[in-house]
Amino acid sequence: MKITVLDGYALNPGDLTWQEFAALGDFTLFDRTPPTDTEEIIRRIGDSDVILLNKVPVTATIVSACPRLKYIGVLATGYNVVDLEACRNAEITVTNIPTYGTDAVAQFTFALLLEICSQVGLHSDSVHKGDWQHSPDFTYWLRPLTELRGKRLGLVGYGAIAQAVAEIAHAFKMEVVYWNHRPKEPQADWIRQVEMAELLAESDIISLHVPLFPETEKIIDGAALSRMKKGSILLNTSRGGLLDEEAVANALASGSLAACGVDVASTEPIRADNPLLHAENCWITPHIAWAPTETRERLMAIAYQNLTAFLRGNPQNVVS
Repeated sequence: MKITVLDGYALNPGDLTWQEFAALGDFTLFDRTPPTDTEEIIRRIGDSDVILLNKVPVTATIVSACPRLKYIGVLATGYNVVDLEACRNAEITVTNIPTYGTDAVAQFTFALLLEICSQVGLHSDSVHKGDWQHSPDFTYWLRPLTELRGKRLGLVGYGAIAQAVAEIAHAFKMEVVYWNHRPKEPQADWIRQVEMAELLAESDIISLHVPLFPETEKIIDGAALSRMKKGSILLNTSRGGLLDEEAVANALASGSLAACGVDVASTEPIRADNPLLHAENCWITPHIAWAPTETRERLMAIAYQNLTAFLRGNPQNVVS
């Protein structure tokens, strides 16, 4: 059996191991594969029976050019890079890695929020520059600081990550509401489901936790922003395409949106002309919410379990 990893570096830049996969057959690892070079993708897959990938697209053209391919293991939760219909027609099993990063992404959502509210980085930099040494007072702050107790957090989406974020918010004594595309029972009596209009208008902080589908693309656009509470905070640790980034930048410039924290962008790596790069009060991190060592170890273990389950004839986490 021939196994090829098309873009393994993001998951394992060297601190993890592919040893278990390599023991299963003829194993080839590519750190990166050009995602737009269809001919190179086909060449690298070649006569592989199994491929593992994260962001390299597998189109119908690629599927038809690789007739030996029987299994695609997506090294992520999202699998929109794979043409599932083409895989079904070719009897290729496609699996993903669900729920591996729930706690890490919830933690990172609050890392963004706490940075916005407490300005730790700004003040640490100030102290290291000597500002505290020369202060006439025992304390100072460079921007207003915000306490979370009593603030309303609105969750757009109510899957596993949103529910984990809700638990953290509850520990901070915040009020928590959520909107979901279909009715969903709340996890406790301290959280309630609301319509999107109420969530936008009444939330102090809005955090996005929905997949990127045609119906959720730019779910936060100019119209949604205009209905949001003035001075609210927007967080996105899900997918960059959920935001109309130009509209968000404009809302930050006008002050109607107080701050924004994102770990994702509409195009990744982020483009130099992305309007959020030059927006006021916008915190941007390079898609790292999923990346703690423990989280990636868990992802790698599930990917191995997915493949071995397929080889035993009992595939799990199938999305095709």
